[in-house]
Amino acid sequence: MLNDFDSQHFKQAILQLQTELLAVEQSGQESARTVELDQTTVGRVSRMDALQGQAMAKESQQRRTIQLQRIEASLQRIEKGIFGLCLRCGEDINVKRLEFDPTVPLCIDCANQSK
Repeated sequence: MLNDFDSQHFKQAILQLQTELLAVEQSGQESARTVELDQTTVGRVSRMDALQGQAMAKESQQRRTIQLQRIEASLQRIEKGIFGLCLRCGEDINVKRLEFDPTVPLCIDCANQSK
């Protein structure tokens, strides 16, 4: 179980990650907007590039949304006092694993079983 100092350390790291993702989210919305299909204003190759760029932007936006959900869940676990415990087996998650990704909900053993 993490002590209060460790929990606060991870809370700050998670909040920083959340701030960064929200900033990227704001700038990424422009890339995901609808592509103009009028070929008189955009050539076919340019339109294909724009469609590919839009698809990549939407995928990135989806990944950010999932990460923001994981961040919110991690913050809730901190508030409940269960942050750092595996949601499946209840054992402590290794601190090095949390340092790498403070939003992980499972210990390495349970995460490997999920694959």
